[in-house]
Amino acid sequence: MNDRDPNLEENAYMNLHRQIPGEPEPRFEEASMLEKVWGRRWGVNNDVGRLRSVLVSRPDQEWQIMMQGGVYDERAQAWIGPDKMWYWSDHERPDLAKAQAQHDGLVKALEAEGVEVIHLEGPLANMTKSVFTRDPAIIVDGGAIICRMGVSYRRGEELPFTRTLAKLGMPILHTVHGDGLMEGGSFVWLKPDLAVVSIGHRCNQEGARQIGEVLQTLGVELLCVDNTGYGLHIDGSFVMVNEDLAIAFVQDLPWWFLARLRELGVHILDADLQDGAFGVNCLAVSPGRVLMSAHAERSATRLEKEGIEVLLVEYDELHKNGGGIHCSTLPLIRDKV
Repeated sequence: MNDRDPNLEENAYMNLHRQIPGEPEPRFEEASMLEKVWGRRWGVNNDVGRLRSVLVSRPDQEWQIMMQGGVYDERAQAWIGPDKMWYWSDHERPDLAKAQAQHDGLVKALEAEGVEVIHLEGPLANMTKSVFTRDPAIIVDGGAIICRMGVSYRRGEELPFTRTLAKLGMPILHTVHGDGLMEGGSFVWLKPDLAVVSIGHRCNQEGARQIGEVLQTLGVELLCVDNTGYGLHIDGSFVMVNEDLAIAFVQDLPWWFLARLRELGVHILDADLQDGAFGVNCLAVSPGRVLMSAHAERSATRLEKEGIEVLLVEYDELHKNGGGIHCSTLPLIRDKV
């Protein structure tokens, strides 16, 4: 005979969980919660605070297809793969040993600044742009947003990035999906509560909408600016180097955005046009201290006149693959400013 009182059991269940309710506070992004649940205070909310941890990917055997196949296109001034799944912007074939040595130099410069350097695990054999770790993810306060690469020859890089970040224990807050397009080089922090993303043929409005939803939860406003022409990412035109200073090519940026920066008290230093995109594509390792390509010495001189400390790194062989130092680094943890 079952003589249990179902009402008593139900009341006991209710009384138990009344004493142990769900707890929305502290918020997910608070350091105490991240450390307790995810092991570390993951994430960034600015582009200039002291860099603590960064993800890189040393060029390796995936470059072999660029060293052997393809056709040189005079109009594009580049070698292009027969399936249009890669390009190399130089008359000469890639020098893998030189590229590796230059990337090693970047890693040494980062480590000399006290930065923890983490290497991407298992880049795919046909992904010749994997060295540019900035693009497959955007790091925000509390974790990562996995991007969806805009062009077919980079689509697939998202998988090893997701695996690597998950193995580290970093929270994955969102994965851009549907017909959204987004690449991390198109994203810049302006202030802890304000960021900007550039829209073009690599990043579309739907990708920006999805990024904006994550940022809204964090209390961050997202601005959208249009790339000019076939410009890829905003980090070829605009990069923060201190809390109130950016280096930029102002002709690539809309007037309203420049006006908003003035309202924010963000000053702009013009990069030297002779340096090309790599006069802008630098990386702040702490407020007012940046790593910059030795190829961009004119822009570096301009920064130094403004009181910015510039550490030059040889990186010209990597430039030929379409990116620079900013492109080659994905900050995982920065100090707040």
